[in-house]
Order: sequence, then C-alpha cells, then structure tokens
Amino acid sequence: MRSMTNLDNTVSTPDSQVIQGSSGWGMIYKRLRKNKAALIGGYLILLLIIVAILGPLFTVHDPLRVDYSTRLLSPSGEYWLGTDHNGRDIFTRLIHGTSITLYIGFLSVLVGLIIGLPLGILSGYYGKALDSFIMRCIDVLLAFPGILLAIALVSVLGGSINNVIIAVGVFSIPGFARIARGSTMAVRKLEYIDAVRALGASDLRIIGLHILPNIVSPIIVQATIRIAIAILIASGLSFLGLGAQPPTPEWGAMLSQGRSYMFDHPHVALYPGLAIVTAVLAFNLFGDGLRDAIDPQSKG
Repeated sequence: MRSMTNLDNTVSTPDSQVIQGSSGWGMIYKRLRKNKAALIGGYLILLLIIVAILGPLFTVHDPLRVDYSTRLLSPSGEYWLGTDHNGRDIFTRLIHGTSITLYIGFLSVLVGLIIGLPLGILSGYYGKALDSFIMRCIDVLLAFPGILLAIALVSVLGGSINNVIIAVGVFSIPGFARIARGSTMAVRKLEYIDAVRALGASDLRIIGLHILPNIVSPIIVQATIRIAIAILIASGLSFLGLGAQPPTPEWGAMLSQGRSYMFDHPHVALYPGLAIVTAVLAFNLFGDGLRDAIDPQSKG
C-alpha cells in the first residue's frame, strides 16, 4: 500500500471541471489571451490598481480644498475635468476616489469569501443536518434583494465606508457559500477522496489538501464578478447618502452631489458616472472571460 505522501503526489485531475497544477493554469492563461474582451477588462483593472496606488502622488490639487472662486468651471488646461460646486478639481477627486472604490470592492468581497467559503465547504462535505441548517440560513439572506439588504444593514450600522464594506460583504456570503457547497459535493464523491479517507486522513486534511485546491477556480471567478457588484452597490449606497459621507471623494457620493447640476453643468456628474461604469465593466469582462477560460463548455 502506498503511503499518504505518495498518494497525495500521484492524485491527478479526477474531473474535467477540476483544474490543478501549473499546466492547468497555463492552459487557462492561453485561453484567456484569446479573449479580447477579457484582456481589455484585465488591462482596465490593472490600470485602476496603478491609478489607485500611484495616482495620488502625481495630483496637483487638494481633493478636499474648497474654493468658491473656481466653482463649476468647465474642463480646461488647469482643471482637466472641470470643478464641482465647491470649486474642487474633479479629476483629482476621481483619482483619489479610485483607491476608495477598489478598497470597498476588494475588502467587501474578501469578507464574503472568508465567511461564505467555509460555510459552503462544511455544508457540502458533511451534508445532512448541518447542510440543511446552513442552507436555510443562506436562503434567508437570499430572500432579500441585494441592495435592500445592504440598505437595511447600513441603516442599522450607520453610514460610513467600513459599514458599507460589512453590508456588501454580508450580501456576498450566499454566492460564495452556494458555489463552494456545490463544488465540494462534486469533489467529495470522487473515488480518490474515498481512497485518501481509507488511508486514515482526517477531515481537516482532506478539506485542506484535496477539497479546497479543487474548488478554487470557480471561487476565483465568483470573486472577480462579485467585485463589480460590490462596487455598484457601494456606489449606490453612497449615492443615497448611506455610504461614504462628504467630503470623501467616493464616486457614488460625487455622482449624488453632481445630480443637481446635470442640466447646466453636466460634467460634474458625468465623469463620476463614467468612472463607475468603467470599473464595473472591467471586472465583469474579466470575470466572464476567466469563467470561459476555466470552463470552455460554459459558452455553450
């Protein structure tokens, strides 16, 4: 009988949907390179990350400085995207707002992932009563529309960036839990899992070394798409006055402040809106392309 180490090293891909090892990820990368829409989304995401990290270092104007002598100016050489109703440079505020938007998007999805992934794995691996209990709790969260659930949580917790992250994170839990549960149930039924269990491997070892690596691909896809949803919901909450509070240069808050000047000075609301659309579109394009690269049959 082979030892546990030998069995762990010789277990290969047992299912067409399970991608494991460097060769599998290399194949995914080759498929992804052929998808022009996904590449555009990936480049836009990379650009957003660079702008969030390095952009504030190169801005000239203070994003919070109020100067009524320069209020509502049209785009010019000094103010590339014009100024808002308080005389603040819109371009500078958009640059600084990029880091806030990505911070909310990534961290809120991370919260949902940290909570939803273990719940889904435990539910799919053990099944029976534990599965029923966890899934009924997930069904309760799914019973509320996402934006309404987020509004309810932020209303209770109060309007702030951290509370928005918590609200959007809670909204993201069901998606991760359901995907992790389904993938875990599929991998748990494979023969090599029974072989590892027969050799005396503990449940923790099986989940950590065999279940989790084989379900990471759909989780990554879900996380990418969820970031786009998180950005959209967070911007919506700020637009309603429940998220980031003025004078924070958050895109949704900027869009809300600019709606009063839509007809006379449309640039005040136009550019924050375009920024939100660009970020959401980038993550959606990249997420869809990543899903097609991992599972080409999903296109059909």
